Amino acid sequence: MAHPLVPQILDLAAPVADSLGLEVVAAVFHTHQNPPVLRLDVRNKQDDTGLEDCERMSRALEPVLDGTDFFPDNYVLEVSSPGVSRLLTTDREFISFRGFLAIITTSEPYKGHTDWTGDLVRRDEKAVYLNQKGRPITIPRDLVAQVQLVEGEE
Repeated sequence: MAHPLVPQILDLAAPVADSLGLEVVAAVFHTHQNPPVLRLDVRNKQDDTGLEDCERMSRALEPVLDGTDFFPDNYVLEVSSPGVSRLLTTDREFISFRGFLAIITTSEPYKGHTDWTGDLVRRDEKAVYLNQKGRPITIPRDLVAQVQLVEGEE
């Protein structure tokens, strides 16, 4: 369960990120650590997310957070990129990760399967396309529940 401050933190962080050409994709507040750790994942809207993006976000967001009464004591702010081991949702992600190994999970069986693994080809309004060892696979988009990259594979 997310910490109750996360929605408020996201409300503060989103415009800061937007002003830097970034997007906040996740936030987690680890209160079990001493000091607590606030971790934000950001993505560059136009390019690959780099260390410079994370540094810019950290420098811009820290004074904003320090100006609130969210944190009664010290805390650590960590800003990083979301990495590639995650769900694909945007058209940009489908373009960026074309050729990467992915697992498509369908909401109901399609041709006898609910999980399809293969190299990501593309997504359009009608379907998601995979390549399974040279064999093209077309899965209707309305059946696709999620598309996730397979960690450590390319």
